[in-house]
Formats: sequence, C-alpha cells, structure tokens
Amino acid sequence: MTATSTSISLDNNFRHHRAKDKVVEFWKLAGIIPNGSQPFDIQIHNNQLYSRVVAEGSLGLGEAYMDGWWSCEKLDEFIYRLVGTRLHYRFKTFNDYLAVIEANIINRQSKSRAYQVGKQHYDIGNNLYRCMLDKNMIYSCGYWKEAADLNAAQQAKLDLVCKKLMLEPGMRVLD
Repeated sequence: MTATSTSISLDNNFRHHRAKDKVVEFWKLAGIIPNGSQPFDIQIHNNQLYSRVVAEGSLGLGEAYMDGWWSCEKLDEFIYRLVGTRLHYRFKTFNDYLAVIEANIINRQSKSRAYQVGKQHYDIGNNLYRCMLDKNMIYSCGYWKEAADLNAAQQAKLDLVCKKLMLEPGMRVLD
C-alpha cells in the first residue's frame, strides 16, 4: 500500500467515523441505540449507512432501509421517536448545506422568471382541472363520510362548512 492510498484510506475512515458519531448522537436524543436491545433500536447491516444518512438525510435513511442496510423490529416506534424529537429540523445533511450555498449563489427568481413560471402553471386552460375537480371546480378536499363520488363529497363539505358557520339561507360568505 502506498502512502497516498494509506492517506486516502485514513481520510475515508475518519469521515466514516465522523458521520457515525454525528448520526448516533442524534439518534440517542430520540432514545435509539444502534444495534441496541430495544424493539425500536435500529439494527445496522451496512456500516455505510451513517455516511448515507449524513449525505442524504431521511431520504437516504429510507432508501437504505429498502436496500436492506438496516432493520428494526418496531419500525413504527423507531420513526415515531425520530419524528417526535423533531430531528429532521436539527439534523443538517451535506445536501442541505449545498442547497443553501446554491440558493445564495444562484438566485433563479426574477420578475421575468416569475411571469414565466406563472404562465406555465396557471395559463393552461381548464381541461386539466375539469378532469380532476368537481363540477364547481373547487380546488380543495371533500367530505367523504357518506359521499359516493367527488361531486357529492364537495357538496357535503360545503354543507358542513355552512353548518359550522351557522349560515342561514340568504346569507353570503366571501371565500
């Protein structure tokens, strides 16, 4: 092994340990111990998981699960603990930092671009909306408790809203 390959190997090993330390520290805040004995503890099958989580965050964690890099007896409890401690707000990935740098260097927003984006998204006519909205073209959820179709769900929602607002016939509401 040459001095260069030794230094690269040591550098990779150092980065791996830093990634592992960072991820383990955050998991401990949620009461999760890698390879621990609790049913919500994560069982690591591929040690590259730590670097992947540092680079890709929760998406990397999820994809690593799909790739078999880790498992957990009580997956729901594991996720509940992670979400409950709001780690996704505290844990910043490499990609998060790149996005901040890119946003500060490349500002794609401008008046002409805003007009272009608006035109592409909103000036497309009503054909698309007729396919996916109810007959009144209401762009929100419906109330499906007793509804059999989208129109009935939208009407049920409007009736429920009117009841909650204690509206009576002849009254008007500015939407």
